[in-house]
Amino acid sequence: MKVRMILATLAAFSLAAAAGAAKISGTIQCGKADPAHMVEVSDEPGHSMGVSKVNCTWPKPLEIAGLKSKDGVSIATDDTKGGKSAGHGTHVSTMDNGDKFYCKFQGNGMVKDGAMQSDAGTWSFTGGTGKLKGIKGKGTYNGKGTPDGGVTYEVKGDYTLAK
Repeated sequence: MKVRMILATLAAFSLAAAAGAAKISGTIQCGKADPAHMVEVSDEPGHSMGVSKVNCTWPKPLEIAGLKSKDGVSIATDDTKGGKSAGHGTHVSTMDNGDKFYCKFQGNGMVKDGAMQSDAGTWSFTGGTGKLKGIKGKGTYNGKGTPDGGVTYEVKGDYTLAK
């Protein structure tokens, strides 16, 4: 009986926490990486590792606490082998009032001729400034390569703000 009471209490707390989280979604357009430093790993053909910086804009912004995301930058490391890429990094976005949010991300993608064809993964907030100080949350992203070597991402998730 005590186990059921504990489980019921945990379920109630989980629902209350989920109810306090706000849903977000948006579209971010990231250009071609500049700079991009790739180093060939000589263990097999087509294996490389690298680090890159990408500038981004939000054609469909995330709306958080009445603010809209404007632009951002991602710094990532990638391990690419046989057309498949695994990467992780940090993203910083600036809101329309100048506040910023920070998040970490990790995912997997497909690469052809050095350009990302598709990319998908998860992200989580690591902090923010101004109204976004203490932000928490997480979500997913799905990206598709663009003809100019960039990637357009659909971003979804949820967040809570510090009280």
